[in-house]
This record gives sequence, structure tokens and C-alpha cells, in this order.
Amino acid sequence: MKNTGFFERVYDVVEQIPEGMVATYGQVARLVGEPRKARFVGFALHSNPRPGIVPCHRVVFADGRITDGFAFGGSEAQRTLLENEGVPFVDDTHVDLAACRWPAGL
Repeated sequence: MKNTGFFERVYDVVEQIPEGMVATYGQVARLVGEPRKARFVGFALHSNPRPGIVPCHRVVFADGRITDGFAFGGSEAQRTLLENEGVPFVDDTHVDLAACRWPAGL
């Protein structure tokens, strides 16, 4: 599969996001050298072969919104995982990016 290398680069970057912090799909795309492939980052994370090792719950949309389609239990599961790590939210569906965004690549 052509995307295998891309997917593995995504997993490598996401594994580096520290507990209690988040990155955006676009940020991960830039860090893997493919700045126009934020949507493909989502595809990679949706098929995460190592749940619990690749912390895909730490990746959010550019506005801080968590995903409705979180592959491992829905948005409530993603929110719970993030809250358990101390990630602050500004409302029910948006993390406080100013407080918890991983600075890599910014």
C-alpha cells in the first residue's frame, strides 16, 4: 500500500505527543513533511494498528474540536481520555489549544 510509509510516519509523530498535550491534524501533517495531508493523518489514525501505544486521542482539529468519529469509542471516549490526562476544555467539544497544544513544529 502506497500510504504505509506515510501512516508509519504519522504514528511515529503521534507517539511523541506528551501526555496532557494535543496536536492538530495539520500540525502532524507538517511534522511528517506532508503539510497538505491533514485529512490523510485522520485516515491513518482511524486505522491505528496500535491503540494504547499510538495515542491518537491526542490529535484534534485546528480549532481544538475533538472528533465525532473517534474510532476507539466516539467523542465521549476521546474527551474522557484527554480529561484524564489533564487536558483543559473550553466547552463540551473543544480543548483549550492555548493551554495544551504541543509546540512541536510551530
